[in-house]
Amino acid sequence: MKIWCCLCFTVKDEPEEEEEEVMKEEGDLVNKENSEGVVMENNEVAEEEEAEPRLEVVAGGHDEHLRMLEGMVHEMRGGTHWDESVCVGALDTLRAAIRTTRWSEGETSSGHLVAVEDGDHDSHHKRAKLHSFSHATIVRLIYSSVTFKWEHSTGNMFGAGNSSSSDRDYSRNQGSNVLYKSEAFYHSLVPNNGGEENPFESVSGKDDERDNGDTSNSEDFEVRMDLTDDLLHMVFSFLDHINLCRAAIVCRQWRAASAHEDFWRCLNFENRNISVEQFEGICLRYPNATELNISGTPVIPMLVMTALNISGTPAIPMLVMTAITSLRNLEVLTLGKGPIGDRFFHSLADCQMLRSLIVNDATLGTGIQEIHINHDRLRHLELTKCRVMRISIRCPQLETLSMKRSNMAQAVLNSPLLRNLDLGSCHKLSDAAIRSAATSCPQLESLDMSNCSCVSDETLREIAATCANLHVLNASYCPNVSLESVRLTLLTVLKLHSCEGITSASMVAIAQSSMLEVLELDNCSLLTSVILDLPRLQNIRLVHCRKFADLNLQTLMLSFIMVSNCPVLHRISITSNSLQKLSLQKQESLTTLSLQCPSLQELDLTDCESLTISICNVFSDGGGCPMLKSLVLENCESLTAVRFCSTSLVSLSLVGCRGITSLELICPYLEQVSLDGCDHLERAVFFPGGLRSLNLGICPKLSALSIDAPNMVLLELKGCGVLSEASINCPLLTFLDASFCSQLRDDCLSATAESCPLIESLILMSCPSVGSNGLYSLRWLPNLIVLDLSHTFLTSLKTVFESCTKLKVLKLQVCKRLSDSSLVPLYKEGALPALQELDLSYGTLCQSAIEELLSFCTHLTHVSLNGCVNMHDLNWGSSVGQPPVTRSIIPSGIFSLEYVHDPVECGNRLLQNLNCVGCPNIRKVHIPVAAGCLYLTSLNLSLSANLKDVEVACFNLCFLNLSNCYSLEVLKLDCPKLTSLFLQSCNMDEAAVEAAISNCTMLETLDVCFCPKICPLSMGRLRAACPSLKRIFSSLSPQS
Repeated sequence: MKIWCCLCFTVKDEPEEEEEEVMKEEGDLVNKENSEGVVMENNEVAEEEEAEPRLEVVAGGHDEHLRMLEGMVHEMRGGTHWDESVCVGALDTLRAAIRTTRWSEGETSSGHLVAVEDGDHDSHHKRAKLHSFSHATIVRLIYSSVTFKWEHSTGNMFGAGNSSSSDRDYSRNQGSNVLYKSEAFYHSLVPNNGGEENPFESVSGKDDERDNGDTSNSEDFEVRMDLTDDLLHMVFSFLDHINLCRAAIVCRQWRAASAHEDFWRCLNFENRNISVEQFEGICLRYPNATELNISGTPVIPMLVMTALNISGTPAIPMLVMTAITSLRNLEVLTLGKGPIGDRFFHSLADCQMLRSLIVNDATLGTGIQEIHINHDRLRHLELTKCRVMRISIRCPQLETLSMKRSNMAQAVLNSPLLRNLDLGSCHKLSDAAIRSAATSCPQLESLDMSNCSCVSDETLREIAATCANLHVLNASYCPNVSLESVRLTLLTVLKLHSCEGITSASMVAIAQSSMLEVLELDNCSLLTSVILDLPRLQNIRLVHCRKFADLNLQTLMLSFIMVSNCPVLHRISITSNSLQKLSLQKQESLTTLSLQCPSLQELDLTDCESLTISICNVFSDGGGCPMLKSLVLENCESLTAVRFCSTSLVSLSLVGCRGITSLELICPYLEQVSLDGCDHLERAVFFPGGLRSLNLGICPKLSALSIDAPNMVLLELKGCGVLSEASINCPLLTFLDASFCSQLRDDCLSATAESCPLIESLILMSCPSVGSNGLYSLRWLPNLIVLDLSHTFLTSLKTVFESCTKLKVLKLQVCKRLSDSSLVPLYKEGALPALQELDLSYGTLCQSAIEELLSFCTHLTHVSLNGCVNMHDLNWGSSVGQPPVTRSIIPSGIFSLEYVHDPVECGNRLLQNLNCVGCPNIRKVHIPVAAGCLYLTSLNLSLSANLKDVEVACFNLCFLNLSNCYSLEVLKLDCPKLTSLFLQSCNMDEAAVEAAISNCTMLETLDVCFCPKICPLSMGRLRAACPSLKRIFSSLSPQS
């Protein structure tokens, strides 16, 4: 069902004056209904309605054209096209009929009016429901709908450049206000053709609305408005002024909603080029605005006088008279970036409701005269970066005053209720001027005089004596301040950044401030020690204090401490019940650390190079940090023998502690340990109950290891080259990597296998000391599925075949002592029936052993024969190399029709991935259909320099790499699913490559880089031979 908006529709041209009047009276036209349930036209009486003719289409030519119009509607329902000439005649006649008549809006007859039942309203949307239409109304609706449908189909939309105004008789006048006054929607008489949307755009700009829900026939004319004024008001409350102006041009309803004074309480014209006339109009339109910002506006003097109703400006006398009554409720005024005369400040008293005045980057008066600011209700005053010689402020209600970065030389304050005073960076204010200004405010609570270089201790003493309620003091960058004999007992925040006069003697005065909570002493170059006992201190900063050496804090409420870049700090003693996180990074001279922090959970001592083993007692049980969970001791190179016994420690990092030789961790809840870079570790004992994984990194000197971890599942001992004694008791261990443990013996491996029965993956690469006795103990590992024995000196695999019956992955890289008969049990006796992956790379097996392995081990899925020098050919087309024959018909759909024989006998291999990289003596590879490689998807023959002939017919092969096969001459491919082919640095010509890829119908990537016989400019031939190609890589064009 389609819902179209009929607001602002008309059938009669009206004068422009009447249209403007309707636009102005829009708010009065919404939702007006007569008491009898009949929607009436505004400003019309019943007598005029009776005198006006009604539109009657009952007979004659009009009736004929109406039937023609109904036929057009029927054609539109069927989605067909209609005769354009007939449409023009029907529509022109109907236009003329409507133009010569007036819409009957005051008629009480139910046959010609829209009846609204009493009490039948939509309570949610507050809009009337429509239940019937008059005959004339339906004629107009059909006419409007069909006119739009026809004009849209012929390209003549409303507002189009080719359509003339004479062809469109829709305008915003009162002729359509029968429905407009009640903001009614009606159900389109044009049906929904296949869900295809018919865009309809009224002159007022209202959007079309659709209702795709299933409704009964009785509800066809019962529709509701979705966007009410209340809903629009809520939505528009999230928009700024620019977007409100954009929304105002959509339609009348949106314009009225966006103009609501709630959205224009705050007028912000900062850095905007607005004229005085525009500003005057806005002030008159929104007299209840409470905030005004005209900072950076080019016409600030005139705008200020306009906003504040200040008279006496000769240039704009009429504007002043008009704005006398505007913005009487102004509470916040912001201006600046220009000159402001003294007359403005004299007239501030006329703005009775003003509470906040903000002036930024302005010249007050002439810049050399005295400025007086008098206001009885002003509470907040900011004069930032202002240029003035002398200023006098008399504001009895003033609470906050900021004159930051202003260049005044004298400031006289008469504000007895002032609580916050900011004089920061007022370089021209003398010590006496600052003292006079501050002492004239007995209720002062916060004082900022940072960057006032002339402030002295005498001024601070008088301020302390006068302002008994002072809580916050910022005296940063005041070189003459030493706090000698200054007593600020109620002070809670003290900031003394870069105060050269602050020394250890100043701590006596600071210690008197028993209420102090925040203390900042950054860049105090003469400070050597801080010894404080402040029960309420919560935050302290000590950064870049070059001579600072000793810190002693006794504060129960300390929660944050920042100590950084203090190069001579060697002693820290902290007592706090609230401190949870402590960071003391890069304290190179720190040797003594004493902590009594029962709530401390995280401690970072990175790059504290001078720390000794005495800290172990601090972090162990009974050392003062019973809740410590995370400890970082990275790059603490002075630590040698580390022993932690803690029931709370969860994470420990000793990365880069090169001096550690002995490590003992008795931490039942330890879950994470980092030991990377502990190059000199010789002995390690772990009893971590919660540790699940441990990586010892590369510890080339580790010789003795003891681990008792009931929850550990992963252990990496990679690189422990001299490890000979290892006691590993991890009953849940599933992964053990002992690569490059060259001293690991059989007895150690047997003990580990017995105590860790759940091991599934065992890496013994480069463990030459492991022999047959150690491998025989693997029978205690019933779940072992991955075994890596690469780079070992094994001569027989009999113990492996007998002990590891469930093995799935076996890696034997560079096992050059294995004989040709060592794999006979694998392919003749059925050993390791579950084996899927076998890696024999860089071995010395002969050609016959490799052929028999590939022929009879049909259950292997991944085989790697990289670098096998004894491998000459891979020819599965001859009788040699054929798998055992079993009568099996190739499944339907596996091959294309050209592969189907009647019947085919072959043995199906499970091989998926075959790698023969760098086999220097291989010359021919022949894998026909009869080889039964139904599952082979990847074949890598790269770096085989003597390979000349490759013939592959594999239905599921997707990846083929023949890069750097310099001798390749013959390439025959019958691989319909091949997607990637790499021929980099091959000596083949274009014709051979074109013939090879002609049968690869799914090929997407072809790499022919550095192929000397293939011209990069002839890539078109290759694309023509294989249309599915998406990427071709050549030596001159990376991707074509």
